[in-house]
Amino acid sequence: MIIQGITYFHPNKELLFDNISFSISLGEKNALIGNNGVGKSTLLNILAGLLEPTSGKIIADSKPYYIPQLFGQFNDYTISQALQIENKLSAYKEILNGNASEEYLLTLDDDWTIETRCQDALKYWNLEDLDLDLRLSLLSGGQKTKIFLAGIMIHQPEVVLLDEPSNHLDTTSRQLLYNYIVSTTSSLLIVSHDRHLLNLLSTTYELTKHQVNVFGGNYDFYAEQKELANMALSEDVRAKEKELRKSKEIERLTNERQQRRNSNAKKTIANAGLPTILQNTRKNAAENSSARLKGVHSDKISAISQELSSLRSELPDVDKMKFNFDNSHLHIGKMLVNAKDIEFSYGDKSIWNKPLTFNIASGDRIAIKGDNGSGKTTLLQIILGKLHINNGDIAIADFNAIYIDQEYSLIDEKLSIYEQTQRFNATNLQEHEIKIRLFRFLFDKESWDKPCSSLSGGEKMRLMLCLLNIHNQAPDVIILDEPTNNLDIQNIVILTAALNDYSGTLLVISHDEVFLNEIGVVDAIEL
Repeated sequence: MIIQGITYFHPNKELLFDNISFSISLGEKNALIGNNGVGKSTLLNILAGLLEPTSGKIIADSKPYYIPQLFGQFNDYTISQALQIENKLSAYKEILNGNASEEYLLTLDDDWTIETRCQDALKYWNLEDLDLDLRLSLLSGGQKTKIFLAGIMIHQPEVVLLDEPSNHLDTTSRQLLYNYIVSTTSSLLIVSHDRHLLNLLSTTYELTKHQVNVFGGNYDFYAEQKELANMALSEDVRAKEKELRKSKEIERLTNERQQRRNSNAKKTIANAGLPTILQNTRKNAAENSSARLKGVHSDKISAISQELSSLRSELPDVDKMKFNFDNSHLHIGKMLVNAKDIEFSYGDKSIWNKPLTFNIASGDRIAIKGDNGSGKTTLLQIILGKLHINNGDIAIADFNAIYIDQEYSLIDEKLSIYEQTQRFNATNLQEHEIKIRLFRFLFDKESWDKPCSSLSGGEKMRLMLCLLNIHNQAPDVIILDEPTNNLDIQNIVILTAALNDYSGTLLVISHDEVFLNEIGVVDAIEL
């Protein structure tokens, strides 16, 4: 597949990206990364033929198989309809029943293994119990993802486009996805924030507004190269800051020297007894000379300041932010939860395979692990005292906690950004202090009246961190439920840095092992 000079404007005429060119070679496995809003999903839609580019063209020998990030548009479809195999399977069954009409033979198109491939694909993804006539609206997010992943094995395309394929998958299903990526001979282009997945790919494409940068390696290689570039950029920023300070000092010394000269000149002119018109001429000449010198220095300082501002804008967002979280008021090691052989059931059956025994102490960083539907969120509700166990013993100390789910539902979408900060302003910070904190978390004054409902997942995460900062007293426990699902890599890095700046207790539900390792999670409660 060859992508030549693709440009795309939104319907509102806003440019998304301009003159993008790259290629996908046969059998190559590629990552497509870039900041939120740069147009990764839009580009996949263009490559899949679902959107027309404003200009440019795509040369492909066959139609790619595309798996979107969201599946709501398919809710009224059956599984077979969503996979576009309904007619072929129907024709196959009719022919086997003796109705070998020309219409059915044309529909089947000699694809005599279609049923076997369907069975094998569904079995691989642990979906063999699902009826192909079942509507997608009845399935979980993880099941929907696996249905479309099964479609790859059924259709056997040459090129596969995947948009965040691991988002709704549990650990077991993620491993199946990783195994597929390693073993497939199809060409792949994958948008993902799953760094384990990205490290299975051989080439990394970084999408920006004006180009696609190619890195001939996996995500770790890309990250190393970006780190080297960012280190060089930081050096350039420091050098430019030094140059600006030096220029301002030279300007100050020059002005002081010129002022002394002008003062001495005035005294000399006055003592010389020159005619008034000549005195004024010399005075004007001195003032003009001072103005020229001041203008030269002012222009130089302005140019350096603009260069510095431009360099700073290229710094990674995490380098611009200041977290400064207060510490939890609990001493490290204080026992917060002591659970022994606890069980919880809906009806007569316990939701866990066996009773749970665990301890949580202040300062611990613990993952709660288990496949989808294993009762992870239920356990969190018990720890928070919102649900009560059926059997066993549990002692829960007095602590304050904040529960952050993947939708950041603590944020009231009816409020503006600034109004939301006031809800967390427990210590009555002054308006200018709140706005300083908003700036720290990359919310400029143009965004303060923006409704929270319009924020992306990454923006909501940054606002949530800002709210914790405004609240001043950090919670004793932060509980995170799949916090990275709706974040790009850039915002995962920001969240990671913030959590590493926090000294309290962390309880985390996540299938992202790289994220868990980077925030220092060493223990787990296995369900």
